[in-house]
Amino acid sequence: MVDVVSSEAGIPRPDHPLAQSGGAKWFLPAFGVLVLVGIIYVGYALSQDLAEAKTVPWILLGIALLIALGFEFVNGFHDTANAVATVIYTRSLPAEFAVMWSGVFNFLGVLTSSGAVAFGILSLLPVELILQVGSSSGFAMVFALLVAAILWNLGTWFLGLPASSSHTMVGSIIGVGLANQFTAPAGSATSGVDWGQATNVGTTLLVSPIIGFFAAAVLLYAMKLLVRNPALYEAPKGNTPPPWWIRALLIFTCTGVSFAHGSNDGQKGMGLIMLILIGVVPTAFALNRTPDINYLEAYKSASVSVEQALGKYVKPGVTAADPKAAVQEAVRSKTWNDQTTVALQTYIHNTTAELQPYASVDKVPTDLVSNARNDIYLIGEALKLIDKKKLLPMQADDLKAVTDYHKAVDNATKFIPLWVKVAVALALGLGTMVGWKRIVVTVGEKIGKSHLTYGQGAAAELVAMITIGMADRLGLPVSTTHVLSSGVAGTMAANGSGLQWSTVRNLLLAWVLTLPCSIALAFVLFVILRQVF
Repeated sequence: MVDVVSSEAGIPRPDHPLAQSGGAKWFLPAFGVLVLVGIIYVGYALSQDLAEAKTVPWILLGIALLIALGFEFVNGFHDTANAVATVIYTRSLPAEFAVMWSGVFNFLGVLTSSGAVAFGILSLLPVELILQVGSSSGFAMVFALLVAAILWNLGTWFLGLPASSSHTMVGSIIGVGLANQFTAPAGSATSGVDWGQATNVGTTLLVSPIIGFFAAAVLLYAMKLLVRNPALYEAPKGNTPPPWWIRALLIFTCTGVSFAHGSNDGQKGMGLIMLILIGVVPTAFALNRTPDINYLEAYKSASVSVEQALGKYVKPGVTAADPKAAVQEAVRSKTWNDQTTVALQTYIHNTTAELQPYASVDKVPTDLVSNARNDIYLIGEALKLIDKKKLLPMQADDLKAVTDYHKAVDNATKFIPLWVKVAVALALGLGTMVGWKRIVVTVGEKIGKSHLTYGQGAAAELVAMITIGMADRLGLPVSTTHVLSSGVAGTMAANGSGLQWSTVRNLLLAWVLTLPCSIALAFVLFVILRQVF
């Protein structure tokens, strides 16, 4: 392999892929204008939303948003480098232009994302921390997990290791959950980590690189059998770009991976920003205040149906002195008894009665918004014990009332304003254009012993694009880094090119250490920040 830099000059050699500039002179000014317009729009939209708030802690809000967007910025130059490595090392696109191209499609991926991954990640957090996100423990939680994730991402980037931002974020959330449980006063009802949800997310992160390795290897074998063009399986010759059809395929896969990365990874920042907004300015962001009567009316209707369904399972003579406390205990302990059933029915009835006088969410008084959201969220978590955990056996028709309630709750509480998507998209897009070379070099030069061929690049990126896209549709977080780098390794193994085991060892080491290190960082930071806030 050709070294990244000459030993004397310290700059890329003329024949090295990173020495190709090729960046269109108009691109950076155009993107600069886009960034400026985006910032103006974000500022305007945020000010309009905050018009609903009684008081705004501007300094705290500004710091929290900067840290959250900082995480996405670091994610951009850390993870997106994987998407451009193949087009750069196969000479399909000049390095600078490839990074710009990837940044644009990361931007578009964020804007068109569904939001399912964002709230899937947040479901890992302890319920009471989400309910009390505006309290001192809530602020400590948000800052601890964000700072821990940024520190680990920067450390692995500095070493040129393609570690996973998704993996890091999950570890940070687990660390916060464990610290919350560890620091709770003796005898208090405090939950830690939702290990069921953590297992689902962890399984996805564990299985996706294995899928990337073997799927890319199989795809390369299939390509060799079906597409018998020797040029596809040869290393680039000098600075000559590949044949147009190969080039088109590689640019397509690079575009797809960049778009899928923005759509999937960008949602993590969205979810955390929404958590920050709900905690810092609950009167403006606790409920979806879109002036659409259907949101609230659908919720009221679903609440009545669930209340009636639960009534069929209430046993005579059973009462609950404090319905909310009984429901909280059931959610914390994930247990169910006869008192829980009547408590939940009463709690739903009381919550619906509070909202009954108002025709739409935008008519709900600001003083009631935060409490209403917490009540709705807690009821939703309690109902998950019925339809997910099956702790209260119900007939099919009654279970349908429960699932209909979840849909109504999602419309009222799980929303992401457009300006949040734009802000995250700008941070991710800008991050893509900064500091990308370290990871690109690792993927392009240090995984295999021979130069990356056109076929290998196409197979690895096609698998990554499909895997990440499917995960996004299913609301599952996956690692662009793990899927793409394991795909490259799979094609090297399938091609008989050989692997640089020192790099593979470092990649595996980063993969193994990311979870415990991010857990430890977040744990320590949460304990420290609980003394600050």
